[in-house]
Amino acid sequence: MHPSDWLEKYFERIAQSSTQGQEAVEYVRAQKIKVGLRRARKSVGAFWTLEGRIFLNSVHYTQESALDNPRAWTLFVHEVCHLQQGRLTALSIFGELDAWQVEFNLYKTITNKPLHPILEELLCLPLTMDRDNLRLARKLMMQYAGKGYGANWLPLYPLHKEIKYWVMPGQI
Repeated sequence: MHPSDWLEKYFERIAQSSTQGQEAVEYVRAQKIKVGLRRARKSVGAFWTLEGRIFLNSVHYTQESALDNPRAWTLFVHEVCHLQQGRLTALSIFGELDAWQVEFNLYKTITNKPLHPILEELLCLPLTMDRDNLRLARKLMMQYAGKGYGANWLPLYPLHKEIKYWVMPGQI
């Protein structure tokens, strides 16, 4: 299948899945964000780039499998969430917690299936700038996704707030 034909079908499936899916597709179209498949580490389902592109990991998905897989749709919404957050927030545990909660709440709604207990615990965490909460979020992400996921490399807060936290404690 030609990539542009596949992309239209993929967008159609995502948009039909939910209001969030429709909004994510509209955002990607409006921003002219390129979307495709590309190989990445096994622990990654999808990813965004600093150039503002979104890729599903070809280790896990093909054009055909992505069309009928709610996980491939919710991963797309997760990555769109990151692009909407901006780079500094997206590259933080706070940004990851936000995107994971969007993704897995949507997955749960679309599939009506129970989630892994670690994901259920992650969904119960408040989206706050509490460092203990964000440490727990990081721990849960690493338990679920494995060491290769890389959350251990991210600051808890968006970088500008992380710097402020260390330079001017109590000023967040």
